[in-house]
Amino acid sequence: MSKSAAAANGHTLWQKMPKANAELFALTYGTLVTELVRDYETTEEINEQLEKMGYSIGVRCVDEFLAKADQANMVIPQCRALQETAEVLAKTGFRMFLGISAEVQMVNESSFSLLIYENPLALFVELPQEEGDKWKALKYSNLYCGIIRGALEQVNLRVECKFVKDILQGDDANEIRVELKEVLADGAGDEYKEE
Repeated sequence: MSKSAAAANGHTLWQKMPKANAELFALTYGTLVTELVRDYETTEEINEQLEKMGYSIGVRCVDEFLAKADQANMVIPQCRALQETAEVLAKTGFRMFLGISAEVQMVNESSFSLLIYENPLALFVELPQEEGDKWKALKYSNLYCGIIRGALEQVNLRVECKFVKDILQGDDANEIRVELKEVLADGAGDEYKEE
C-alpha cells in the first residue's frame, strides 16, 4: 500500500470514528499517569504499566480497524513487507484512532522508527524538573508502545517497541523504534492457550 493510499484510508476511517474532545482525552490520560506515579515507586514500573495497558488496547484495535474498514467498503491489502506494515500503522492506524499521522523512517529491513510531531496524550504536560534524573526515565506516552506491540501481535508480528526520543524530554520529535523479533505462526496468541 502506498503512503498516499494509507493516508487516504486513514482520513476516511477518521471520518467514521466517534470523536472525543482532545483536551478531555489528554487530561484523562494525565490523571491516569498521575495515579501510576502515586502507586508505583520507580519510573521503570510506571513505564511497564503504561506499556501493559497499551498492549491490552492494541490487541483490540485491530478488530476495530478491520471492522471500520469493512463498513467503509475499504480494502486493506495484506502487507508483504515491514515497510508496508509501518506505513499502514503510521498513516492509517494513527490517523484513525488519534487523528494524527506519523512519519516512517526505516532503520533496516527488520526495524523502523515512527516520528510523531503532534502527541495528543501530551497536551498540557510538563514533566517536573526538581527531582533531576527520576523524570528523565519516564516515558509519559509509553502507552503507544504497548498499543503498537499488541496490534502487531494480532497480525502475527512479534515486535519490541521503545521510545528513543520524547518531546517532553527536550527532543525535537517523539520517536518510537519498532523492531521485528519474529513472524508468528497463524493461530491463537499466548494468552488464549490452554494450561
